[in-house]
Amino acid sequence: MRLEKCWFCSSTIYPGHGIEFVRNDANIFRFCRSKCHKNFKMKRNPRKVKWTKAYRRLLGKDMTQDSTFEFERKRNRPERYDRNIAENTLKAIKKIDKIRSDRASDHIKNRLKTGKIQRQKEARKQLEQDIHLVKAPLALAQDSSLYLPKIKVNVSQTRTEENQPMEG
Repeated sequence: MRLEKCWFCSSTIYPGHGIEFVRNDANIFRFCRSKCHKNFKMKRNPRKVKWTKAYRRLLGKDMTQDSTFEFERKRNRPERYDRNIAENTLKAIKKIDKIRSDRASDHIKNRLKTGKIQRQKEARKQLEQDIHLVKAPLALAQDSSLYLPKIKVNVSQTRTEENQPMEG
């Protein structure tokens, strides 16, 4: 069973599914669904459409360079059947899928780690600014290190008819 890849979104196309478009210059484009076919006909770039694999890889959201992807390409080639080779291949496919899923989970953890650090920094900053809401006023009066240094901000505001106080 040969599984093809969609030209636009890179998802798998199973036999009997999808659309195949052959251009005048004999280039073959396979699409998994009409959504991909229509986007191709509208000459949209898959790297700019957010739901495609190309976009996700471009922004570093999916793994791009991984040696386990090479085995998938080898799997799609038809070869002469041999029972021992087929058995070893099936065992290897299971191992490769496990390795790929482990690497993908590590990739996701590394991506989320930066966001977690950023959220912690923002939370720490918010806590420093609003410490008076958390600490009791007496504790703040005794420990002056809990205060942030005072920063003066000058705001210039021109008075217009809308924001002038009403005189009556």
